Amino acid sequence: MISIQNVSKWFGKFKAVDNINIEVEKGEIFGLLGLNGAGKTTTQRMVSTVFQPSEGDITVNGFDSKINSSEVRRNIGFLPTEVGLYDRLTSREVIRYFGILNDIDYNQIDDKINDVLNRLSLNEYADKRCGKLSRGNKQKVAIARAIIHEPPVFIFDEPTSGLDVISARAVLDFVKQCKEDGRTILYSSHSMYETEEICDKIAIIHDGRILMTDSIKHIQKEYGSLEKAFITTVKGEKSWE
Repeated sequence: MISIQNVSKWFGKFKAVDNINIEVEKGEIFGLLGLNGAGKTTTQRMVSTVFQPSEGDITVNGFDSKINSSEVRRNIGFLPTEVGLYDRLTSREVIRYFGILNDIDYNQIDDKINDVLNRLSLNEYADKRCGKLSRGNKQKVAIARAIIHEPPVFIFDEPTSGLDVISARAVLDFVKQCKEDGRTILYSSHSMYETEEICDKIAIIHDGRILMTDSIKHIQKEYGSLEKAFITTVKGEKSWE
């Protein structure tokens, strides 16, 4: 579903992503695990076509991100780190607006909005202005906005960052439900706990380079825990010292 082949990204003289290769299969939650500034967000923004790779190729659901960027965007739901809601609009209005942008039929849009509000336990806040919502509920609205068109691929960039324990749990449970629904998910985090809980496979990324790619089960078998694998792998890099 997602293929990243020999991809690099330069910003001027700074190489943010250095010749990475990732394959994400259908129905899989693939985690990008790394410290802040490791290259996780840049990678996800390239997959979502916000950025184009300086080198290499990315395909999503068979569509090339350079040649068919509009088709890639139709096939993804992208949740960036910045929530970026319109404070004066209600939750329902924000979701409707993005549903229209994604060409959802007017005869279906109300049913789809009600369904996503229900799935994210947002019914109580549906007609409340976003500027009055808690951080956790704003994040839920941002998720609803990203998935209203029911794409096969979701990209979540540190979706639990800054959330309280209950809100974070609601988001993680929702991500797991998406997997059960057959969605393919590219998930970034610097949290060992949540990555180990929900991901099938992970790539440890550091200074723009992938140091390890493996399944969670195999990592646990070899290292005992994801945290130990991460520290052992990253601490071997000179830039850690």
